[in-house]
Amino acid sequence: MVGTHLDADTVIDLCRDKDRRIVLAVLADRGQPETLDALAEAVVERNDDIIATEPSDETVTRIKTSLYHCHVPKLAEAGLVTFDADRELVEPNEGIERIEPHLASVASFERELSTPDSQ
Repeated sequence: MVGTHLDADTVIDLCRDKDRRIVLAVLADRGQPETLDALAEAVVERNDDIIATEPSDETVTRIKTSLYHCHVPKLAEAGLVTFDADRELVEPNEGIERIEPHLASVASFERELSTPDSQ
């Protein structure tokens, strides 16, 4: 999947999962490396499917595990991020710019992809 072009099927697959869309939006907005902990917290904060009460440590751990084993490796394979699994650090790279226009289209339908300040 790595390359200079993302085909429609790849874009749809990458944007299929809400948590992955939130991670992409956070990385695109912040434009800097983020820890898995920070990304898991952002997912909890922005995902309306998670009960709005104080999220449990178990919820954050479950999301972090999902990011580590599934979502972040998929983004790395597509060439959108660099993932240092040992340091649990996710760094957006120039590839993330390729999906930003598609993510913006999806974000127009999903409030949780917008930045917290713009809600």
